[in-house]
Amino acid sequence: MDENRHIFRNGELTREDSNLRFDWEDDFRFIEVEAVEAIYAHGQLTFNTRLLSFLDEKQIELHVFSWNGSYAGSYLPTRGQTSGKAIVDQVEAYQSMEHRLRLAKEFVRASIHNMKNIVTYRRRESDSPLEAVVTAINDAASAVEECETIDELLGIEATARRAYYDLYRFESPSVFDFTTREYYPPPDPVNALISYANSVLYTQCCSAIRTTTLDPAISYLHEPGERRNSLALDIADIFKPVLVDRLLLRLLNRSQIGPGDFTQQGPASSIDEDARLTLLKEMEELLAETVEHPDLNRHVSYQHLMRLEVYKLKRHLLTGESYVAFRKWW
Repeated sequence: MDENRHIFRNGELTREDSNLRFDWEDDFRFIEVEAVEAIYAHGQLTFNTRLLSFLDEKQIELHVFSWNGSYAGSYLPTRGQTSGKAIVDQVEAYQSMEHRLRLAKEFVRASIHNMKNIVTYRRRESDSPLEAVVTAINDAASAVEECETIDELLGIEATARRAYYDLYRFESPSVFDFTTREYYPPPDPVNALISYANSVLYTQCCSAIRTTTLDPAISYLHEPGERRNSLALDIADIFKPVLVDRLLLRLLNRSQIGPGDFTQQGPASSIDEDARLTLLKEMEELLAETVEHPDLNRHVSYQHLMRLEVYKLKRHLLTGESYVAFRKWW
């Protein structure tokens, strides 16, 4: 698996011969590019078009986060694989409401299944307050089949996720006093942590899509929009419970990240650098972990599972092969 490089200092990133050079204050370091898939800039980074040309040549992505941990945007190199037929098939599936709704329902079914899997695992006693969460998730799963429009489906998905986030209310340390999921801006540490981790997962899904000929801007559950890779949002929803929530609850309950790792800036809570480093290190290790795949009869990493997901979708769109979204089986 190619590695990601995370840069937290403020400085300048430039090309030097066949590698990268990062200068900050009175020091510098070289970054060998051969095994690098993406660079994550968490500080104020200065660069020029010569660097972008080099990143394009080496097929290295650049993901930029602001000082408080919020996702700012990405530079994605020109893809080596392109296919007019793939784009046409993708668009045709989007324009056919029947086909689009069928795919969108499968995304939501899988997402709800994975939410329920995580909640059920953490529900230790029959009188657990998570019992109500399981009931709400089951109700949402049943309602999916009755949806006739994307808007209805998004409403059902939002209802399930709203109930699901009670997982943090009951299972994270009481010192955080989490009540409900809020987004723009995240008002408390747990919301800030969820938003940050979801953004990192989104970039991973962008990377997975780029390994195929699919266009990341053409999506089915989320409405395609300006300046976003909305297909990555579709894929990310499936993996959030497994790759984000499970990890965050572990970090919070083991006190690897605590209340002192956050700063309140007006209405927004931001994650301090040490906590972001902890989260990124743990997420990189999780992505490299493997599970035995029941169909492939071999172990595959979590990162590879995301890529397999996109390839399954591609085969469906190009060949009509049935698409069954990822469901946690262990």
